[in-house]
Amino acid sequence: MADITMARLHEAMVILYAVSLVFYFVDYLYTTKKAIRIAMSFLGAVWLLQTVFLVLYIIETQRFPVLTLFEGIYFYAWLLVTLSLVLRIFYRFDFAVFLINIIGFIFMVIHTFAPVQIERSPVGEALVSELLFIHITFAILSYAAFSLSFVFSALHLILYRLLKQKKWTKQWSSLPSLGQTEQGMTISILVGIPLLFVSLVLGFQWAVVSLEEFSIMDVKIVGSFILLVVYSFILWRHRRGNLNGMNYAWAHLYAFLLLLLNFFFGSRLSEFHFWY
Repeated sequence: MADITMARLHEAMVILYAVSLVFYFVDYLYTTKKAIRIAMSFLGAVWLLQTVFLVLYIIETQRFPVLTLFEGIYFYAWLLVTLSLVLRIFYRFDFAVFLINIIGFIFMVIHTFAPVQIERSPVGEALVSELLFIHITFAILSYAAFSLSFVFSALHLILYRLLKQKKWTKQWSSLPSLGQTEQGMTISILVGIPLLFVSLVLGFQWAVVSLEEFSIMDVKIVGSFILLVVYSFILWRHRRGNLNGMNYAWAHLYAFLLLLLNFFFGSRLSEFHFWY
């Protein structure tokens, strides 16, 4: 029972860390006080849990946990979280904090679902299964966010056409404005990008601990990384003011078509993804 509880708490830390990353990403791009407060709250909860586990481990082993690679990774992840909190609270180095948390999250995932952890735990098979579950859940959530961006891009194109041809009637009065559809596209991919990144990190770790052999050049893996780059590039161009209006909407539409190709054909051509 104690092992199961510890496994669940470590999984909870990974999820809390992932949610914190989403809000840090939002804050980095838009510098909103609400987003950074939420991100700090989740990260604070992660740090508190990490610290409790670290202290309990030191009491149990009667030594500082740095003698093995497994212990070192955990201590390193704890140091990164501590450092990011210090930099945010005392120095407000937001970009540095964001990058540190990306690295910290990756190492937290490696520690939680490391092969040595799986092998020595009586709930090892459950950990692998739940890692896959969390990976798929975050992937689906990111796809849902990108689907929403597609809907807003389609509405943007329809609205632009109606206004340009002066065919606006009362039946279209419930539609959002052009500004609202553009904002909807931005918010959607702003949420989708970090969710997809988290899913890729978790999926890669699942492949490491559960598959005897796998290629990083697998069609689904490559396609997912391309999707991440494409949506990040769209958001970056939009933030710089080089991609707006109709071009912005068309970019979302083409990116969503790429997502569909990766979802259906990438899974069929993949060596270990079987989403039919």
